[in-house]
Amino acid sequence: MKNIKYISILAVLVSGMTFTGCGESFLETENKKVGGTTAEEYFSNDPQALLTSAYYNMRNIAYSPELYCQGTDLYINTRGKSAGEFNEYSLTSENSTVKSFYSNLYKCINYANGAIKYDGESTSVSEEAKFIRCYCYYILTQHFGAVPYVTNYINDATTDYPRTDVATIYDALSTELGTLYAQSSLPQTSHTGTASMAAVCALNAKVKLAQAWDCDVTCTSETGGDFSVNSTTNFASAAEWAERAITTTGVTTLSMSFEDKWSPSNEGNAEEIFSIQYERDNYPGDVTSGGHSMQNNFGGYYGECTASGMKNVSSSDAQSEKSMYLFDEGDLRYDATFMTTMYNAGYAAGSTTTAAWGTDGYYAYYNRTASELASYPIAHRYFPWYYTESEVEAELTANKAQYVQGTNITEPTADILVYPNIIRYSFDSEGNFSKSTVAISTYNTQTSNGVCVKKFDDAASDQYGKSNDYRDIVLLHVSDIYLVAAEAYLMAGNKSAALTKLNAVRNRAGLASLSSIDGSSYDPSYTRSSSFVFKDIDVILDERARELYAEGYRWMDLRRTKQLIRYNVEFNDYVSTATDMANNAGEYKWYRPIPADEISTNTALTTDDQNPGY
Repeated sequence: MKNIKYISILAVLVSGMTFTGCGESFLETENKKVGGTTAEEYFSNDPQALLTSAYYNMRNIAYSPELYCQGTDLYINTRGKSAGEFNEYSLTSENSTVKSFYSNLYKCINYANGAIKYDGESTSVSEEAKFIRCYCYYILTQHFGAVPYVTNYINDATTDYPRTDVATIYDALSTELGTLYAQSSLPQTSHTGTASMAAVCALNAKVKLAQAWDCDVTCTSETGGDFSVNSTTNFASAAEWAERAITTTGVTTLSMSFEDKWSPSNEGNAEEIFSIQYERDNYPGDVTSGGHSMQNNFGGYYGECTASGMKNVSSSDAQSEKSMYLFDEGDLRYDATFMTTMYNAGYAAGSTTTAAWGTDGYYAYYNRTASELASYPIAHRYFPWYYTESEVEAELTANKAQYVQGTNITEPTADILVYPNIIRYSFDSEGNFSKSTVAISTYNTQTSNGVCVKKFDDAASDQYGKSNDYRDIVLLHVSDIYLVAAEAYLMAGNKSAALTKLNAVRNRAGLASLSSIDGSSYDPSYTRSSSFVFKDIDVILDERARELYAEGYRWMDLRRTKQLIRYNVEFNDYVSTATDMANNAGEYKWYRPIPADEISTNTALTTDDQNPGY
């Protein structure tokens, strides 16, 4: 989206003036003037500005670790950080993160509706706007269930917007996306951050899959994750749309390595379907704070970045015990997802306090050659659970020159997981090691306590901490849609087709094909209680966890498939029993709360419209 990455200040100001403050309804607007021109007058002449604003404001809803990842089976907070409302399911309707999320989704929708109003129903601008509107409503239904469904541009003070049931919303979204597929002039693919036919198909596959689970499946045990399927029609439709998406992208074989797929030097590759785009070089403001902070999540804390030369990570959403054991030996996605070797740094020229940066320290991984890295000093080496002590010690001995103590900022360490302990290796001035054992409960209170996620790393990051990641945020991509197809086929009763799609993802990761998708014979390496009996859907969910780790799908995946309570009770360190996920009346929190401000200011809503559990 190079042409609309950084929109004009005038467009931002004019379009932004159409929305009111936090104390008013999220759907209430005013038609204020900017420079003597009303929004009505301005956008009548330039509807593209509204489309640009819609794309730009998708940044505000594209990614939130709290909303998309916490309160699941894969992540914990370490080093003394509190669990937080999302992990503990103690959310209230006053939560500011939820309120902003809800508001920003409707802001994008209203921009899209305005573009459609002012440019007409059948233009290229409106086709892109309809895709954005559908995407935002899809996200709203996944987090809030029934919500007001508004397709007209709001430029007055009307506050009467009732909730629309999810079945009606799903039907409307699928119809609109189907019409776009049949009649629009969108390009087949786009790697510039704009809508495409492939994106339309991929989104419709997700909409139909969600519709099938929410409308055609009855949950027979909320705590056990048991369900009965009443109809397979929408599941079959989801599979068809997923196949169309895959065909349209042209990626009918997953031949690109997982490492290359997520390489910072390979953005906009063939597997990307739709992304929110960023560009450091042309950013018009302070480049140190103009990006996002995706690379700064999912890991421990490795020291203040300007002093240590490490990436700034916050100790939020580090690996849970389950995720430590989720990846088996030979799974190429482990090293492609996590930074298992962090290189050391010396001080910048002329300084004794500020670390060298870019080709030194953490980012040396990206900015030095392979031959340079073969002898480059190591700060931290993290070995996954399937390494033996003898294998670790052989590697450390063979590369002892890289672990010499005292010549760089960080004293080198190497860790291997032998649950419930960590074996930590320390080094002397010649690179010889000694080892000690640390309980993982203690290890998680320390710094440098495990791997961090590298999928979102920006190799050109400046040395300023957070909000300096200019990687594109990928919202739809091919291997996700392979797994959408696998899930849809499984639920439609076509296990053979489901297995084919699942194994395509596994084979690309270097793993052998499964012979069946059968929960009764599924035996992953992570620990679970004897009462946790695997279902067929668990096979799909674990593969999604490996393939899509930290990408922001997990909470929606567990809610959609009716496994949210079951997985949290079993694997979430902050949930002890199912009652932790319910209110005093015993209602389970399957959705986010409708923000209190919306209920108090939207005259079509009452407290009875609040989601169960709140």
